[in-house]
Amino acid sequence: MASLDDLKKRIASVKSTQKITKAMKMVAAAKLRRAQESAEKGRPYSEKMNNVILNLSNGISDKENAPKLLSGTGQEKTHLCVVMTSDRGLCGGFNSNIIKKAKSYFAKILDEGKELKIITVGSKGNDQLKRVYGDKIIENISFKESKNANYFDADKVGKMVIEKFEAGEFDVCTIFYNQFKNVITQIPQAQQIIPLNNEAEENSSEESYEFEPDEDEILSNLLPKNISTQIFKAMLENSASEQGSRMSAMDNATRNAGEMVDKLTIEYNRSRQAAITKELIEIISGAESL
Repeated sequence: MASLDDLKKRIASVKSTQKITKAMKMVAAAKLRRAQESAEKGRPYSEKMNNVILNLSNGISDKENAPKLLSGTGQEKTHLCVVMTSDRGLCGGFNSNIIKKAKSYFAKILDEGKELKIITVGSKGNDQLKRVYGDKIIENISFKESKNANYFDADKVGKMVIEKFEAGEFDVCTIFYNQFKNVITQIPQAQQIIPLNNEAEENSSEESYEFEPDEDEILSNLLPKNISTQIFKAMLENSASEQGSRMSAMDNATRNAGEMVDKLTIEYNRSRQAAITKELIEIISGAESL
């Protein structure tokens, strides 16, 4: 059984940890409001851009000469996966859920005998993936110095992806991130951005538009911007998901610390009572011996 001094120190230590987790929960809650608002505002823009591009692609007469970012290389031999996680920990299962989704996709690609290349955005994802897929990781990007998700950082990743595509380094590009639903629920996503996934066409608007200049010229300018926009949307969703997951994790940690303090306090009181009883017995025994 632990001594009274040891129990006192443990209680003080757990209380100190509880103060930290409570403070982290409050900070995450404050950051979550801004991140959630940004994510919700970014969704309509990214969805509308996808719909406009699909509408433009329907108007292309020569499908064979369509931009490669739209139609692809015609092959699916090499897959580039951009796995987007956080640079900081203590956020529950946020990073692990993205990695689990990505690993499932990796296994499928490798089982089909295709080549896999990985770009990690965020140090936590790189730390988990390099153990098994270290030889597949071609780039590791970290935005630890950036306070908030921003388009400038997303554009850096987008331009890197496009450069590698134009150099013929891959055929298909998929990004992995968490979509924010609420504080408790974040849904891991795998979104194909090169070539553009035509499955979204079913959800696109039925309205037709007339464009000037022609579709090919607009697409050549719009498609690269769309890559960065979709990555930016993923970063915004990740930012909200990270803070929601951290807030939930710190709330659980704070409650667990409180329960541990209660248990340790009961143990301390019992040990103290046993020590007092023992002393009384010794005093009484000593008095009787006299």
